[in-house]
Amino acid sequence: MTYRWNYLTLTDDQKNKRNELAEELQLDPVLAELLIHRGISTKDEANKFLHPSLDDLHDPFLMPDMELAIRRIEKAIGNKERILIYGDYDVDGTTAVSLVYKFFRKITSNLDYYIPDRYDEGYGISIQGIDYAANTDVKLIISLDCGIKAISKIAYAKEKGIDFIVCDHHMPDDTLPDAVAVVDAKRLDSIYPYNELSGCGVGFKLVQAFAQRNGYPFSELESLLDLCAVSIAADIVPITGENRILMYHGLIQLNTNPCFGLRGIIEICRLTHKPITVNDIVFKIGPRINASGRMMNGKEAVDLLLSVDMPTARILSKSIDKYNEDRRELDKKTTEEAINFIDTQTDVSSQKSIVVYNENWHKGIVGIVASRLTERYYRPAVVLTRSSKNLISGSARSVLGFDVYKAIESCKDILENFGGHTYAAGLTLKEENLSEFKRRFNAISFDEIESKMMLPQIIIDAEIPFSTITNRFMQQLNLFSPFGAENENPVFLTRNVTDTGGSRLVGMNNRHTKLEVTDRTVSIPFSGIAFSTDGYYDELKSRIPLDICYTLEENNRSIKRNVQLIVKDMRLS
Repeated sequence: MTYRWNYLTLTDDQKNKRNELAEELQLDPVLAELLIHRGISTKDEANKFLHPSLDDLHDPFLMPDMELAIRRIEKAIGNKERILIYGDYDVDGTTAVSLVYKFFRKITSNLDYYIPDRYDEGYGISIQGIDYAANTDVKLIISLDCGIKAISKIAYAKEKGIDFIVCDHHMPDDTLPDAVAVVDAKRLDSIYPYNELSGCGVGFKLVQAFAQRNGYPFSELESLLDLCAVSIAADIVPITGENRILMYHGLIQLNTNPCFGLRGIIEICRLTHKPITVNDIVFKIGPRINASGRMMNGKEAVDLLLSVDMPTARILSKSIDKYNEDRRELDKKTTEEAINFIDTQTDVSSQKSIVVYNENWHKGIVGIVASRLTERYYRPAVVLTRSSKNLISGSARSVLGFDVYKAIESCKDILENFGGHTYAAGLTLKEENLSEFKRRFNAISFDEIESKMMLPQIIIDAEIPFSTITNRFMQQLNLFSPFGAENENPVFLTRNVTDTGGSRLVGMNNRHTKLEVTDRTVSIPFSGIAFSTDGYYDELKSRIPLDICYTLEENNRSIKRNVQLIVKDMRLS
């Protein structure tokens, strides 16, 4: 794949601030520049970023309706009313339900939880879920990671004498549901300082508020932070502000004393005794939790996360791991079918988006397939399948610069339901509206997507010689972690890199390149790996200078250096 190299630069004023930060913090100027790129320009801001503290979490009562929510929960507990914790079937929803349930089960036994079935009920609040609540004498439902648009469903619950507390992180419509409380920092009237929390993060703020009001020490909440970390990484919300604090301390909890359920998944993933990173959550832990909702029912994921001993956790982890294996096989088969259809039936070069429909595809994996198509063709992709007799449902993924949620929202008059974020969304529509949706979505993408947006870019944070990469540099760089959305692992550029004789092709079909390279500033070579870049191997072995852009990774297995280059792309110098 061909990439655009996008070089970040500083204004003269920013250069001055960089130099000030470097001097005040005794920080390498290159790393001070990374702070400036992240919008951090003062010593106080830098210290809060580099040393995330739980003391800097915001007051939960600044969240809209939090006071009302806590009062209603206190009333329910005092009157021994039955409470139902309700959440979505993905990682964010299931971790949110698990977190809130784990906290309140220590306080009341009148508690239950509910995860809707992806196939029978669909996303969000369902009539079946409300009927279940009514039939089990529930008087209060706390919804997590969903509910902000469930106006008619919450009205139905009210008719049955059931109150609702909505805890969500999605964009609300102009009209809010008629709930006792709608806790969502994205409300237009919100004064909360941070509006990018995950659904599980909002759940954490709810229990933080209850604990604060009722005299429970904050230390009793710290064991819940592993679930926050999993939700933040898997839901790909920005690792900035309050999310960064929760992620940082959540990773500590995950690595030192995870709950039994997560420990079971860690064992299945063969991560025991290894440092667990954001990437491990995104590519190993998260997909297994998600697989439950994709292949069967997300309630099994909550059952696992609420395990009270390791034997139970191990049994449930094996079941969920099997779902993940099935999901991977189905994902591969469906992706191949979608690619074959696109390549044989459409002229992708003339289109700026992809919309594909197959009534036989499995509803649980269309989001993954949409991601695969976006990666392959670098265009927004919508993948649809039949969800009921006359309804079609699917998922959309996007490319940098194109708001797929707004594009779908502009078609809302022909949709039955929709929701999501800037780069990932879901939708449901009647079959007779499919052609019109395709026409409108393709027209919007054609108008809004520029040609350069269909070419993936690599954002280069700084150009450095290899001599910059010292032990001290790496120690300071590690303070920028955990990396993730909006705090990406920095990409560095080094020019005129040459092989020292040890580079070789590796992997299936020799598609990858194992590097042993230097530049003019060092004599000891750096090792690295460049995936799918075998096209430059001949030049590399001929000692022709190359420019490479890469991230840095600790590599304790190397006897030469403890740093490995993860090469994103290379070019002839």
